Amino acid sequence: MKKGVYILYIFYFVQGLIHNLGHPLTPTFVNVLGLNPRMFGFFFSFMSLGIVVGSPLWGILGDRYDKKPLIVTGLLIYSIGQVGFATFENPYIMTFFRFVSGLGVSAPATLILAIAIGITSGPQRVKVLSITAAMMALGATFGYQIGGQLGRFFIGEIFYLQAVLNTFYALSILLFLNVPKILKNGHSMSFKNQVKTAFKLPKPLLMFLIGLSLATIAATNISKYLDVYVIDAGYTTSQLGNFVFVTGIVGLLTNFLLVPYLTRFNQNIRIMRYLQLLSALVIVVTFQFAALRVALYTIFMLYVVMKSTFEPLEKHHISLNADDTTYASLMGVRQMFFSIGMVLGPLLSGFIYEYNPLFVFYFSALMFVLAFLLITASAKSSKALLKEEISIQTG
Repeated sequence: MKKGVYILYIFYFVQGLIHNLGHPLTPTFVNVLGLNPRMFGFFFSFMSLGIVVGSPLWGILGDRYDKKPLIVTGLLIYSIGQVGFATFENPYIMTFFRFVSGLGVSAPATLILAIAIGITSGPQRVKVLSITAAMMALGATFGYQIGGQLGRFFIGEIFYLQAVLNTFYALSILLFLNVPKILKNGHSMSFKNQVKTAFKLPKPLLMFLIGLSLATIAATNISKYLDVYVIDAGYTTSQLGNFVFVTGIVGLLTNFLLVPYLTRFNQNIRIMRYLQLLSALVIVVTFQFAALRVALYTIFMLYVVMKSTFEPLEKHHISLNADDTTYASLMGVRQMFFSIGMVLGPLLSGFIYEYNPLFVFYFSALMFVLAFLLITASAKSSKALLKEEISIQTG
């Protein structure tokens, strides 16, 4: 089992690297093509919409059939989407291929996570989820760094490079990913009933997932529009890549050192609640400083720590609502709610950014506050249900 976990760590790193090569270049690519800057948000939103549609579907299929060929199929669809996005200059066709890319990438995003959850439990699960998040972040950091450096020489071609590397990555999944038998063909119920079961969520979990969507709106706005904000402020893609590299190292250290320590207190829901409030505060304070570079390399790093802490905790919290035969379905639903935030965030913020770029970050702070309220309500509802169950049992 340890060998299987280590292989997952490698896959997460490689996926993070390949799938983030194009991100630091996308704002420049939009400018080079002479498209409306608002299209940057639309492209990202429609890719996220593909993830919204694909995640529950891949998840349900993953609980029904062997996960490996589904992951490979999704990765190949992602490669097709990247090639199409770089080939056509019509913004509507490009938007369609962004959707295709999202539809494809939702397969590994959902099913590899389900495998990681299915082969672990308890404190070990939190540790593994923390390290996988760290490896993905580290890979993304190198992806941004390499992509930013390559942006000095070419722009659109980077998406072709992604497609080629991603195809080799799919081949490595086919050859080296081992899916335990307990995670294969888990469902005997009809597909229709399986879909109904996947979307039949208890009230506390539903509120938590909506809170996750709001937190994701905030985090996505900050991640994607900080790229645009930095470039518009006169910094180069190389400097952007360097900054993201530093955030990746901070996130890596957080997941390796801080998250395992915090889980000892068994207060995950309380920690997740207050991370939202603190994130809102840090974001507002960061953009009060005229010296942007100094603020990003100091105050903003506190936000990076909190974001890196939240992700493995929320995945573990959601996984407690599933069993061996429903992990993929539930992670698909989780990815759907997560991606709804990725859709709405850039769509809304595209208009906000045109009005006033700073308002995007203040809007994100507001979303964090709303996420705090919903996660708090989820915790209270969960306690109420638990008391009700105890009352019924004691008669």
